[in-house]
Amino acid sequence: MPTQYSLTVRNESTQRQDLCVYQQPVDLGVRNAMSLAWMTAPAWPHTTVTFEWTLDYCFTWSYTGELKPGTRFRAQEVVRANPQDLTTNQILFDYTDGAHRFVPGKAFGVPELGSLYIRELPTVPADGAAVGIGMSNSGVFAVQAQPNENLVFTPHPSYWLTAGTYVHGQVLDVEQISNSVELQYNAGFEMSAVLHPDNTWSISTGTQSVAA
Repeated sequence: MPTQYSLTVRNESTQRQDLCVYQQPVDLGVRNAMSLAWMTAPAWPHTTVTFEWTLDYCFTWSYTGELKPGTRFRAQEVVRANPQDLTTNQILFDYTDGAHRFVPGKAFGVPELGSLYIRELPTVPADGAAVGIGMSNSGVFAVQAQPNENLVFTPHPSYWLTAGTYVHGQVLDVEQISNSVELQYNAGFEMSAVLHPDNTWSISTGTQSVAA
């Protein structure tokens, strides 16, 4: 059974907030990949939300048009993936009879364990869709689909939490997020966070409590 991670967040700010967990593309290996609002939930002051997930990866794509901050990535297809299995860490992205889809197939070159491969076929139109990878059946990173590309994602989970106005699947400009805090699961698989009235965070782990 995959290990389950959890994050409990309490809103002690003065207003309703959309809580958002996302990941940073640390050494991801795909140029121009964008972070998505991976998990979101609304929370009124003095209420608590719990997020839960496992390290189960997937391939995903969406009709987005131009992929840019504020665009919403609504998954049209999700296919399970495993970076540690050469039979399920690669897939083809196709466009046939007016529609996109994933189909089984081999990536270019010699795929290696630890990465996820999406080979975009020559039939794929430019700028109509976006492809990417997800975790726990929800998109994490996306990039604009282009013909004749071989995308190699090498995931290194880097979890971040923020609050504001967000919707699930929203394309984020992570450089513009000012009140985010990193979640480092070094002491176990459960963490908690409190958003204070001044919009700062306190993060509690199994061994310590830190302010951010």
